Formats: sequence, structure tokens, C-alpha cells
Amino acid sequence: MTLEEYRRKFVWSVGEMARKASIDYSTMKRALEGENISARTARAITEMLTKETGKPIHIQDIEGLNVNL
Repeated sequence: MTLEEYRRKFVWSVGEMARKASIDYSTMKRALEGENISARTARAITEMLTKETGKPIHIQDIEGLNVNL
């Protein structure tokens, strides 16, 4: 599942999703668009998704997430 698919599934705005992950709006927008993000940002996103879905979500579980390692 892509990050955008998670966003749509939970009916979150980009801003709401960014707040939940405790990252900047512009950073979340870049992640959603498949641009490079840091490993730290990716962890913040996966931790937020894990909390919101109630199941473990790992970086490799999010299709199209482009992480600088």
C-alpha cells in the first residue's frame, strides 16, 4: 500500500497526516509525492501508521516510499 493510499483510507488531509507523524507539512507532501525523505522521517511515518492501524508497519511495507539511507 502506498502512503497516499493510507492517507485516503483514513480520510486524512496532508496536514493532518503530517501532524500525526510530528513532521512538517512540506516533508509529508514530499513523502507522498515519492521524493527523497530521511530515514528519520520514514520512521516517524511508520510509527504513526503503526499506531493508527494497530498493526506493525515497516518502511519496506510502504510502496513507493523513497528513503535516503
